[in-house]
Amino acid sequence: MNYKLNTTQNENKKQKAGASTALKKLYPFLQDEKWKLIFSTIAIILSSLLSLFAPIIVAHVIDTYILTKQFSGVIKFAYILLAMFAVGAGTNYVQTRLMGAVGQRVLFKLRNAIFNKLQALPVSFFNQNKSGDLISRINNDTDNLNQFFSQSLVQFIGNIFMMVGAGIFLLTLNIKLGAATLVPAVFLLVFTQLISPWVKSMNFVSLQALGNMSAEVQESIENFKVIVAFNRRGYFRQKFYEVNNTNYLTSVKAGLANNVFNPIYTFAANIGQLIVLTYGIYLVSIGQFSIGLLISFISYVSSFYNPLRQLANLWSNFQQALASWDRISEILAMSSNLKTIQDKTHAEQSEEKDKSLLEFKGVSFAYPDGQEVLHNINFKLKKGKTYAFVGPTGGGKSTTASLMARLYDPTKGEVLLNDRDIRSYKDGTRTSKIGFILQEPLLFNGSVAENIRYSNDKLVDFSDEQLEEELDSRGLKDLIARFDNGLKTTVFASGDGISLGQKQLIAFIRAVLRNPELLILDEATANIDTVTEKLLDEVLDQLPKDTTRVIIAHRLNTIENADEIFFVNAGEIVRAGSMTEAVDMLLHNNRNS
Repeated sequence: MNYKLNTTQNENKKQKAGASTALKKLYPFLQDEKWKLIFSTIAIILSSLLSLFAPIIVAHVIDTYILTKQFSGVIKFAYILLAMFAVGAGTNYVQTRLMGAVGQRVLFKLRNAIFNKLQALPVSFFNQNKSGDLISRINNDTDNLNQFFSQSLVQFIGNIFMMVGAGIFLLTLNIKLGAATLVPAVFLLVFTQLISPWVKSMNFVSLQALGNMSAEVQESIENFKVIVAFNRRGYFRQKFYEVNNTNYLTSVKAGLANNVFNPIYTFAANIGQLIVLTYGIYLVSIGQFSIGLLISFISYVSSFYNPLRQLANLWSNFQQALASWDRISEILAMSSNLKTIQDKTHAEQSEEKDKSLLEFKGVSFAYPDGQEVLHNINFKLKKGKTYAFVGPTGGGKSTTASLMARLYDPTKGEVLLNDRDIRSYKDGTRTSKIGFILQEPLLFNGSVAENIRYSNDKLVDFSDEQLEEELDSRGLKDLIARFDNGLKTTVFASGDGISLGQKQLIAFIRAVLRNPELLILDEATANIDTVTEKLLDEVLDQLPKDTTRVIIAHRLNTIENADEIFFVNAGEIVRAGSMTEAVDMLLHNNRNS
């Protein structure tokens, strides 16, 4: 299955997806905020209504009191206007506070949803996408949506209501003058409809470039020791310059696209005011319009076109939010190809089968957009035996191990664990039965004790003292003495501060304490000295006798005690039988290659 993000096909789909589609998909994140959104909208409407009635009151005061010099009425209405403005300020505060909280909660839910989705996706998804880009989607793109909900959305709704209300007042006061004033707005509507897809696409490209730059920064930092060792600073400096330059250019284009509305909308507003002045003064001169109404009319023109100018900027923010949502929804729409299926009982019954722990039945596998790397593989692994898989690099050994642990599912055929399709097990049950030790063990920031407790439900609540007692009962306590501060020794995710052998020691202890039915060692001792390797063998001796071991290795000395050896090459797996036969196969393969 193809999990590549930002594909052309996906981008074409995004261009067809509009704001209504995005809002429908966002609804689950807004469902709990329904009443807060309603109260915010009521506050916005009330504030807008108060602002809309102010000009008509001013017109009444001018025509009724100022022109007739009845200043007592002016003072009375001044208090009324002051009260209206105070209420408007209060409603603005209420809706700003409500929407700010809504934005933060939506941000919290979105980031949780994205992270949970990422955890549900298979390994192949992470093989096809850069982690830096995924981080950018979780951080930057969700924050763009938060900014829109907490700030822009309130102004967006308020400006639209103000604009519509002002337009109604303009047409009500004088339909001819109002219609003439609104003509530039019609052209703005057409212009906005035509230009919005381009603005959205520019923002999407800019966000994608930002994600690529984040990925490049992360890669450089993670591999900094290698960069220094091979003196490749210049190479990575050039690569960063290229992605940074691309980000700069796309950001400039996005900035131009986002600002294209403002001058056009400002020009249209000036044309509208010019129409009011020329045509309005003419109507006053022929006695069809009063001075007070003309002043209020000019105020309503400002109330119509000023929000329109603000909408130009807000619309750009909205397009940026839509582009961010496209990148977020692309992850949320992903579905895992690692599906749990209903358990199937296999008909054959035999004493031989009862002793089998794992079986490959007609298994073939191909990576996305790649050639098939395993072809119709069939074999059985019995309980309590040790099996070695050897062969040249690229032959399919690690892929076979990944299928055993269900990091991938076969393209064809079945992988059976205890005569059940491995896909029928729930994740927790499957991982409790299978242990996987890699050549480079995965560690986390914390202590040795915390790393040992990791993923082991039985030990998760153990104190360091209780963990030490558990290790002692398993004959593993002396191994902790190889760490300077024992279980309290600090461990970094990068692996700095402890040796590779110590890292492997943690991984081995962690696996042994889980008592897996199947333990897979994928080149787990390839880069350590023979003394440490012997120590790790002692750790493995603490496993239950019925634990099946699978050793993926290049070095022959690591497989000499295997009960059975398989030779893996060119997508085929053949029983090698004895150590001598395995050596002959390797020598024959080397001569042919």
